Amino acid sequence: MDLNTVIAAIAPQLLTAIGALLTVLIGWAADTARRRWGIQIEQAHREALHSAIMTGIKLALQRGMSGPQAAELAVGYARASVPDAIAALGARDDVLANLARAKMGDMR
Repeated sequence: MDLNTVIAAIAPQLLTAIGALLTVLIGWAADTARRRWGIQIEQAHREALHSAIMTGIKLALQRGMSGPQAAELAVGYARASVPDAIAALGARDDVLANLARAKMGDMR
């Protein structure tokens, strides 16, 4: 039995094994990339939402507003300026209102 015969006999199994290994490696790399970029995207949405709430509160304070009226304006401002972030984070109305009230407390 010569080397060419041995290679010809094991080539199909070797190619199958290499294909399986590459499939696993590609799947792992794709999952790792998805998790990493997903976290970064979520962080960007959170930062955008917090920034919009703060801008809304500053606007409310400049207009002489306070309390629930200021929080409502801040939430409305955030809804208008970063709707994608709110949707991506799944932020409910009560969460947005609480966030605005907490940020107003930070401003004092």
